[in-house]
Amino acid sequence: MTDQPTTAAVDQPPARSRGRGRRPADEVRGDVLRAVGELLLAEGIADLTFERVARVAGVSKTTLYKWWPSRGALALDGYFHAVEQTLAFPDTGDIRVDLRDQLRAFVHLMTATPAGRILTELIGQAQTDQDLAVAYRTLYSSERRRLAAERLRAAQEAGQVRDDVDVQVVVDQLWGAVYHRLLIPDEPVTESFADALVTNILLGIAGPRPASR
Repeated sequence: MTDQPTTAAVDQPPARSRGRGRRPADEVRGDVLRAVGELLLAEGIADLTFERVARVAGVSKTTLYKWWPSRGALALDGYFHAVEQTLAFPDTGDIRVDLRDQLRAFVHLMTATPAGRILTELIGQAQTDQDLAVAYRTLYSSERRRLAAERLRAAQEAGQVRDDVDVQVVVDQLWGAVYHRLLIPDEPVTESFADALVTNILLGIAGPRPASR
């Protein structure tokens, strides 16, 4: 298991290979997102400030405010950057396998890593932080939904999902069920739960109709 970075390590500015000229905007933004992601996964959101991120990433607070209107929006963008590869949507050609593997990866991220607690904190703060609410929809949930819907539409084209199925509803049924258990923890969020969700969606739950007399 990889150890979480220590505070001292996280607070070290990134090494520079350039001269004194102005760095490209993409490079600066990448340094900021890496710094935010590392801080979040190591310590959570409580001590995340513009001042600290500016120091760690080697940028000015003015630069940060130009791109992110609030601490919550900055945290959400850094979070998405940190988990993007972990939650990449597979395409093996088998929609059942791909849905199962993606949901399992999401469940593991949310229950076995600091990322789960961070996301639930961000969702909670989004209820009172309008900038964070907008960032959550545009940077995270809309992107996650787009990737899932694209994979399901590909499965429709391959004949693995019926053409009349609304893929957006399927996304809500699968990932919405996981979020519900995370936010209202009456029941555990496990891999077997993820597997059961996929099975129920793809096979259906209705029993055979009684024979007509």
